[in-house]
Amino acid sequence: MPTPRLTGPDRAGHFGPYGGQFVPETVMAALHELDAAYQAARHDAAFTRRLHALLGDYAGRPTPLYEAKRLSAAVGRIRVFLKREDLLHTGAHKINNALGQALLAVRMGKRRIIAETGAGQHGVATATAAALLGLSCDVFMGEEDMRRQALNVFRMRLLGATVVPVASGTKTLKDACSEAIRNWVTTVRSTHYCIGSVVGPHPYPRIVRDFQAVIGREARRQILRQTKRLPDVLLACVGGGSNAIGLFHAFARDARVKMIGVEAGGQSLTPGRHAATLVKGRPGVLHGANSLLLQDAHGQILPTASIAAGLDYPGVGPEHAFYRLLRRAEYVAVSDAEALRGCQLLARTEGILPALEPSHAIAYLTTLAPCVKRGSLVILGLSGRGDKDVHTLAQHLHA
Repeated sequence: MPTPRLTGPDRAGHFGPYGGQFVPETVMAALHELDAAYQAARHDAAFTRRLHALLGDYAGRPTPLYEAKRLSAAVGRIRVFLKREDLLHTGAHKINNALGQALLAVRMGKRRIIAETGAGQHGVATATAAALLGLSCDVFMGEEDMRRQALNVFRMRLLGATVVPVASGTKTLKDACSEAIRNWVTTVRSTHYCIGSVVGPHPYPRIVRDFQAVIGREARRQILRQTKRLPDVLLACVGGGSNAIGLFHAFARDARVKMIGVEAGGQSLTPGRHAATLVKGRPGVLHGANSLLLQDAHGQILPTASIAAGLDYPGVGPEHAFYRLLRRAEYVAVSDAEALRGCQLLARTEGILPALEPSHAIAYLTTLAPCVKRGSLVILGLSGRGDKDVHTLAQHLHA
């Protein structure tokens, strides 16, 4: 049976009680401009052709849906298919959205792009799209993330972007987002803020979802071609949530397809030691939208912790919060130690080195397998490759 309530957002940008626009008045005009530009662009055949051409000829779509037979045998009972977003240009799914938003910036006459980044993959993708289209690019990044993602910092600079260190707070993704918004407030006339996940004020959660939904559309066609039926389970890591929403969206109305998002359990599920927002969060407003947040009893945002910089965020996209409310998707947490084992498992069974973000989803396969019917088909969103994490892996695994 289809799930009729899974529509959205509404005109005000709400997914049920979540979403909306909670921003300074100075930003509202820019959001209205962006919404109008996006609505026009999505109905413009020339814009769609240009984006599809870049996704195909430049970024490398469609990505394969690969049956990981040795991984499946190691886990037992299930057939695992990897949606190989790690094979895209720049090494992750982020390029899908960056190219779309960069084309929107050109359409609006904005010649400067700013972005926030945690793991660095969105920063690299935005810097790449900016270089391709001749735009200037500033990327805000927490100093802690700059330290542990030094390779991506160097890549962004090689691409011509300015990487702006953020020293406030925990010096991670939340603080980079806050600083990018502060910059945008003062430069909205000339600058487009390219948000990297399905977070922030409307229309960003919808725009990013729509640009990432190509993942699920492709996966749906591919699994039907390869197995003649829909998958039983979709599995993807969740930080802000763009990779997971990109995979989930094409299957959201297929109630028999189970959707599972895997969050960062960090060192433990005690406050301040994880980033499992959908598992432990409560409603609140952060970075322009109402969603679930990790916060204390007084509404103050809690510190987060994760070995994966791209999951180290105290909020989550409002559409994910809505899926959780409707019980359409299930959300679980996987620890740092388990994610490290997941990374090693895929590397040693399939010769594929995943990023630490999707390693959380890989690790969850061993928990999932005994709980589903034998022979179940599982599509796992392999959102990025692990080059950027080699230094972190070496530190933790003593390689």
